Amino acid sequence: QVQLVESGGGSVQAGGSLRLSCAASVYTYSISHSMGWFRQAPGKEREVVAPIYTGGSNTYYADSVKGRFTISQDKAKNTVYLQMNSLKPDDTDMYNCAASRIAVLGEGGRWYPAVQKYDYTYWGQGTQVTVSS
Repeated sequence: QVQLVESGGGSVQAGGSLRLSCAASVYTYSISHSMGWFRQAPGKEREVVAPIYTGGSNTYYADSVKGRFTISQDKAKNTVYLQMNSLKPDDTDMYNCAASRIAVLGEGGRWYPAVQKYDYTYWGQGTQVTVSS
């Protein structure tokens, strides 16, 4: 039984946009405190793109995507989205959605999402994003 299912990948020209979706099972979504998007190219390490604290709305973005990508969630649909604008060829990767039971307590008692890949337990099978010049 698949716990996380990604969709929305495809091939676009540089400067274009894509919207990725990650549909979680009710159980996976209910036990998770962080959900995030990661990406990995062949021969490269998997890297964090953008996670969100699912108990609220605090987010984190990798420097390489800051200002271009936006992560959001629809709790009624158990779904997390990644809006990707101004896409670059360097964004070409397999994108995976993941869920974690970990959240990070910051200053002032605010909760933030986990950002390390090893903190994530549940993984989708991925959706390919290809950006051509």
